[in-house]
Amino acid sequence: MTQWAGIPLGDVTGVGPEVALKAAAAEAQNDDMRWLFIGDEAGLRRLNEKLALRLPLEKFTDYKASGKFFVFNPLKKPLPDNLPAGSPEAANAAMAWLREGAQRCLRGELDAIVTAPVNKEAIVRAGNKKFVGQTEFLSGLADAKRTVMMLLGTDEHGRWLRVALATIHISIKSVPERLTAEKISLAIDRAAQACRDPGLPRAKIAVCGLNPHAGEGGEFGDEEIKIITPTIRTMQRRGLDVTGPLSGDTVFYYALRGDFDAVVAMYHDQGLAPLKAVAFDSGVNWSLGLPFIRTSPDHGTAYDIAGKGVANPSSMIAAMRLAKQLAKNRK
Repeated sequence: MTQWAGIPLGDVTGVGPEVALKAAAAEAQNDDMRWLFIGDEAGLRRLNEKLALRLPLEKFTDYKASGKFFVFNPLKKPLPDNLPAGSPEAANAAMAWLREGAQRCLRGELDAIVTAPVNKEAIVRAGNKKFVGQTEFLSGLADAKRTVMMLLGTDEHGRWLRVALATIHISIKSVPERLTAEKISLAIDRAAQACRDPGLPRAKIAVCGLNPHAGEGGEFGDEEIKIITPTIRTMQRRGLDVTGPLSGDTVFYYALRGDFDAVVAMYHDQGLAPLKAVAFDSGVNWSLGLPFIRTSPDHGTAYDIAGKGVANPSSMIAAMRLAKQLAKNRK
């Protein structure tokens, strides 16, 4: 049975459509997946011509049509050309396309979505006051209350780093009060499953401490003693191969050399700073716990280079490859 994946094109005033087209062209001969670009058809065709990719784009009619690359716009009107960066029209369109892709997944029409970058500030300014991020938006749309963000990628030697986050888009000062045993155990559980889903031979998980030196026995904070260590012991009793809490300034070194298959970080920058240092161009955002597969490139809209044709598609290529692998394994 042929599998389908959708690519909501994100903010058209950023690099999303460009990296999506470039990645699709690079992967055109490497799989039998059929791809549905969800976004502005006229703009995508112009960009395809401008980049000289010659990707054979077909107007989507139904899932039985012949072809490999299709485009569908759920909006009634095409977007104006040359919108300014962060335009409200572009931001609202990106939200509509993201919603369309998720709904098609929920209906069982798509096996996965690979979402192009959006700009949170532009989306909020356009009137979507409650928007925090794509992971949270998709979780709400799918009524999935136990989702976790994982970022993963390889360095220049092909060594993997996988990082799951116990907390995501919150302020640093609110992390200690909002860090709970439930959130840590969920991140551990999802990280272990994220090792099994691609077929890794093991799922060995390291857990970071919150404080420097993992609290130094309570000298620099007691979250390790009161919350993190008891949670790790509970997960160990459940049979998971989990170690910690380990100091955040060393654990990623050991994970990169292969001692661990994934790391659970306590807050956003603790996990993503080392991940992006290792795999800035090839990192992938994988939403764990959704009822469908969702990956995305680990970069933003890059307004400063949008329209110049110089955007690097490596992260989008990696996101597409992971989505294909997961869909194949799930099938």
